[in-house]
Amino acid sequence: MKKIICVAALFWVAFVPETFAGEANLAVAANFLEPARRLVARFESQSEKQLPHKVKIISGSTGKLYAQTIHGAPFDVLLAADSHRPRLLEGRGDAVAGSRFTYALGRLALWSADPKRINGDGRAALKSEKFQRLALANPKTAPYGLAAEQTLRSLKLWERLGGKVVRGENVAQAFHFVATENAELGFVALSQVLTYKKKGSHWEVPASLHEPIAQDAVLLTHGKANPAAKAFLEFLRGEAAKKIIRELGYARQAPGGG
Repeated sequence: MKKIICVAALFWVAFVPETFAGEANLAVAANFLEPARRLVARFESQSEKQLPHKVKIISGSTGKLYAQTIHGAPFDVLLAADSHRPRLLEGRGDAVAGSRFTYALGRLALWSADPKRINGDGRAALKSEKFQRLALANPKTAPYGLAAEQTLRSLKLWERLGGKVVRGENVAQAFHFVATENAELGFVALSQVLTYKKKGSHWEVPASLHEPIAQDAVLLTHGKANPAAKAFLEFLRGEAAKKIIRELGYARQAPGGG
């Protein structure tokens, strides 16, 4: 009888944790990688006291993550750098209808590793043309790249500076071009500037020069039954997450769709 009880106890210990905890694959837009790391660390720390959820981060351009999702990548949650692609995923049935909300409003910055290159208003640095390369993310796949193009067009500099533009696959690569001084200037996410150890000089681009960068989160169909994915999205809506997001250079609007 004791052996039967012991075996039953082992069976319960082995299978019950899976009912209450899980691991989620989190697809994150490149601009939000560092905030995502901090959010996941906070989420996992909190969940250890309740349910031991784990989150694995996969990062890339929003366009690439979207393409990977529709081709069957096992992502459970998408934190995009736009609202368009999460909405498309909902329409395709690749995301859970009604799960989408805006978790952050992105802020674009013109940045240089040279502390003296951008002095106040970045318009002067751009119009001076005293640089060889201007880095930005690919406008076709990366929302921050599109915002950079829109900014240059608003300033009537897109055609004029076209020969100096170097495109990164995503905003992380554009940032890398500037950090390694392969480009003197670059349009990046303000959050990247604020979290980088070497500050250089930067100009926060006025929001009036480009369309809003509304960054939406959505529960993907692959994660609809994943407790860790659902718990992380609930955490992302909470006050602790909002505070981290604000501190790292993003505006924040109330959750509630695209």
